[in-house]
Amino acid sequence: MQPRNMSMSGAVDLSAVKAAGEAKQKAEQARAAAAERGGADAPVSLVIDVDEAGFEAEVLQRSAEVPVVIDFWAEWCEPCKQLSPVLERLTREYAGRVLLAKIDADKNQMLMQQFGVQGIPAVFAVVAGQALPLFQGAAPEAQIRQTLDQLIQVSEQRFGITGLQGVAEGDGEQAAQEPAAPEDPVLVAAQQALDTGDLNGAVQAYRNVLADDPGNVEARVGLAMAELLGRVQGLDAQQVRKDAADRPGDVDAQLRAADLDMAGGHVEDAFGRLVETVKRTAGDDREAARVRLLDLFEVIGAEDPRVVTARSALARVLF
Repeated sequence: MQPRNMSMSGAVDLSAVKAAGEAKQKAEQARAAAAERGGADAPVSLVIDVDEAGFEAEVLQRSAEVPVVIDFWAEWCEPCKQLSPVLERLTREYAGRVLLAKIDADKNQMLMQQFGVQGIPAVFAVVAGQALPLFQGAAPEAQIRQTLDQLIQVSEQRFGITGLQGVAEGDGEQAAQEPAAPEDPVLVAAQQALDTGDLNGAVQAYRNVLADDPGNVEARVGLAMAELLGRVQGLDAQQVRKDAADRPGDVDAQLRAADLDMAGGHVEDAFGRLVETVKRTAGDDREAARVRLLDLFEVIGAEDPRVVTARSALARVLF
């Protein structure tokens, strides 16, 4: 799904965790202490795992010197497995201008509630103790890169935060210790096509992978995402929503509105709309709505709780 425009007005209230001013002051103290210990020469890890106990030190305090991007993820989340490697690679490429904090959503429910996370993957940033919602769901690399560029610009212009110093591209404990896994060239080509907006090329490339490996999860998620983006491209959102409201029995209108809901991150709305459409239709119309709902399940991943809930609702209206 496409990232939402980043806005300082969308800041999440983190006062329950720590005030921004205190976080910044502690960060200055931490930097001074590290300098006295000679800590400036210690290896810099640009990708870190964070839990509730370490959130203040690892995220809030560090956010006074570098924008901290937060990736809420879980083992069962298939889109997370597509998004997280991209975030990690870009973080190392940005060489200290951002830090990536990975938070296991299943093990850190308090943080999920404080950030108002409704579904994963969900990506936020913390700058000088203030949290900004960036986007929810898997997104093309080009849009993620654009969002990170905006984050860096806001951090520099409004807070004077320029990132970690002396970090070369590719630095970090994980970059040094983990050899790069070989990548499927067809999947790489598909992702590149998706990133450059060549949706037809991406669809065909993912289909080629699935022709040889029908169970390839990355290809299935990528194909569903590319097809979704292709369907919403060029739509007039206001007109689509008006048509859906005015013509509840028009299946095509409901399908377009559900696609817009999904592309905009309103997952439950998309699922609910299609379940209701299945409920009140029959024949080919019902089948079209059912198939589109299954397509959208692929975008999120079978293990996502929202998919599990929607599958149960679909079963109830079908049987």
